[in-house]
Amino acid sequence: MISIDNLKVEFGATPLFHDVSFVINNRDRIALVGKNGAGKSTMLKIIDGQQHPTSGMVSVPKDTTIGYLPQVMKLVDEYTVIEETKQAFEHITDFQDKLKKMNQELADRTDYESADYQKLIETFTAETERYQLIGGDNYEAAMERTLIGLGFERTDFNRPTTEFSGGWRMRIELAKILFRHPDVLLLDEPTNHLDIESIQWLEDFLKNYSGAVVLVSHDRTFINNVTTRTIEISCGRIYDYKVKYNEFVQLRKDRREQQLRAYENQQKEILDIKDFIDRFRYKPTKAVQVQSRIKQLEKIVPIEIDEEDTATLRLKFPPSIRSGNYPLICEDVKKAFGDHLVFHHVNLTIKRGEKVAFVGKNGEGKSTLVKCIMNQLPYEGKLTVGHNVQIGYFAQNQAQLLDEDLTVFDTIDYVAKGDIRTKIRDILGAFMFGGEASDKKVKVLSGGERSRLAMIKLLLEPVNFLILDEPTNHLDMRSKDVLKDAIRDFDGTAVIVSHDRDFLDGLVTKVFEFGGGMVKEHIGGIYEFLEKKKMESLNELQLQQSVPVQATDEPVSVSESKLMYESMKEQNRKVKKLERQVADCERQIEDLEKQIGELESKMVTSEGAFDMSLYTAHQQLKEQMSKAEDDWAQFSMELEEIR
Repeated sequence: MISIDNLKVEFGATPLFHDVSFVINNRDRIALVGKNGAGKSTMLKIIDGQQHPTSGMVSVPKDTTIGYLPQVMKLVDEYTVIEETKQAFEHITDFQDKLKKMNQELADRTDYESADYQKLIETFTAETERYQLIGGDNYEAAMERTLIGLGFERTDFNRPTTEFSGGWRMRIELAKILFRHPDVLLLDEPTNHLDIESIQWLEDFLKNYSGAVVLVSHDRTFINNVTTRTIEISCGRIYDYKVKYNEFVQLRKDRREQQLRAYENQQKEILDIKDFIDRFRYKPTKAVQVQSRIKQLEKIVPIEIDEEDTATLRLKFPPSIRSGNYPLICEDVKKAFGDHLVFHHVNLTIKRGEKVAFVGKNGEGKSTLVKCIMNQLPYEGKLTVGHNVQIGYFAQNQAQLLDEDLTVFDTIDYVAKGDIRTKIRDILGAFMFGGEASDKKVKVLSGGERSRLAMIKLLLEPVNFLILDEPTNHLDMRSKDVLKDAIRDFDGTAVIVSHDRDFLDGLVTKVFEFGGGMVKEHIGGIYEFLEKKKMESLNELQLQQSVPVQATDEPVSVSESKLMYESMKEQNRKVKKLERQVADCERQIEDLEKQIGELESKMVTSEGAFDMSLYTAHQQLKEQMSKAEDDWAQFSMELEEIR
């Protein structure tokens, strides 16, 4: 469909990428990946024709349409939501006018037997079929469905767009693009301002979309669920994999290992050639061989190795005092803005060490409750922050509190303590401030860069209660992994407001759902919550369908479904317990292997060979290892059976 041939892009004298060639086929689902700054957004702009390459060609067939959603867009303030959305249907209106004129011409003319009249009938028939194919008669219903799918209420339709935040207005632009049904969709970070339900709706839409889709996203779950092909931009080149992102990650790891082996072999070859040249350079009898080696050296093309993935860097929060057993208790907390009730009767308790998620549609009060906890907003009811609680708070406005006259490096250097100071460059690199970027002044940073810097600063401060409001919006996958590992290892309490399912997976053990003015508690991880939500919706649907059948006003019996629900809850508890036991065994085995390895290293030394205590300790560790492996096998088998 779209062909990219020998593309090259340079900024100044620095090439961004070169020799790039690939084809976007009909119904392709492509994830465009690479580290920040690799050129992903630039590639989308070039395909859309908004930017021109230094050399090379992008061939787009004449009748192929492209829909492009940029990360940052210019928005107008003249219309209501529905008026702005209807602009996407100008082609429908034009179509209707065209068909109306043709129909009138058919009615007015009387040369029924002429070839020209027959041609007009054929054209009218073909255009009518095309009009029906693009949903011309049903566009208003489709428009409402899509807006509701993206999180809007019907009451929002006639509100001016100026009343909405940038994230909600981005949804309107996304809706307009989806309505046009372009042959190729280019989406640059489409999930940044969507809640979990809207992301799931968009996933389903894109999976069933009739055209091709090219996605740039840092939401790993989203691209795994939508795409089937992964194109990576790395070292100025592209690597095209016909697999989902998770499979690509493993293939990339294998590729890098091959590159390293080839690089090491090449370096050995270069060293051997140089040694020969240096050894025989001044011997006349070896002059021919020396010249041959020099030419051989000149012909060697250096092997490039993909950029190192710095996500293996592990950060640990500095030690802090121990908080009380209950860092947060809410009792009948209520918040309203005038007549608008945000939530009421909020009763929740967060225990020390718990990591919980606040989820729900945008506008349901997640950030509002966080601001109440931080005492930034007044509220009704009782909200108690526990004994010795030291809160580390991250919100988008935290970035505005940075000292603009400091450099990126100095900002972190001032808060870093102890050994961590030796790793500042590595930490900055993991959060996309590598190289010269660490010497930039804060005042010249973009909003996203400032947010990342504020996040690093928070990671290095001694706190025992973390509150993170949408922490992943400006992070790439590697940075998110570093942050996730740091929070997972954090021995304090954490509240995370996020729509990123992959980030929350394996991190939180409890979910608080905001919606309809209420806050409901769900025990378990994010995917258990999502599964439970689907099940509850089905149960509610079944109950609603059963009501009209009743001949009396007696309530419908729900004992059976309740028993089933309790049974599933019990099964989920067993699964979670077994998963923890399996993970504990794996950690124990890994630790024992390390201890055995250290002992064996000592036993082969001249001093250790005759130290019998080492052999006794070795035997004890081996017995512990055998028991841990038996336990692991038993728990794994039970887990497999219960699943």
